[in-house]
Amino acid sequence: MAYSGRFFPSNPNKYSGDPTAIYYRSLWERKVMVRFDTSDDVIQWSSEEIIIPYLSPVDNKWHRYFPDFYALVETRDGRRSVLIEVKPHKQTMQPEVSKKVTKKYLNEVMTWGVNQAKWNAAREYCNKNGWEFKLLTEKELNIK
Repeated sequence: MAYSGRFFPSNPNKYSGDPTAIYYRSLWERKVMVRFDTSDDVIQWSSEEIIIPYLSPVDNKWHRYFPDFYALVETRDGRRSVLIEVKPHKQTMQPEVSKKVTKKYLNEVMTWGVNQAKWNAAREYCNKNGWEFKLLTEKELNIK
């Protein structure tokens, strides 16, 4: 999942932001970009264009969270806005308590705490704006 690069949309008019400066940080993100760019039900989309402040539980300081995607989609019930984060399923689950405290375990716990703070801030932001917040993992992206 560590591949990154520039994305060149075939429908740049659908991109909200600078369509010449779109970067993906994983092939999973690239897959989402291709879907947004080519799907008729996606009216508008952007990547890391929205900034949401959040309080980190690690250092108790305010930081800026840039969710992976925003999409305005057409549904049977009308248009809706969705904020999307793409993550491995493992990072969406609380780490199992370990009897042995290792660097790996501490990193997993810190990552979990920071992700929870980011996602709670994103949910709050979405609630205020009448949007939906979604986490997409390899399961939703049909990646094995």
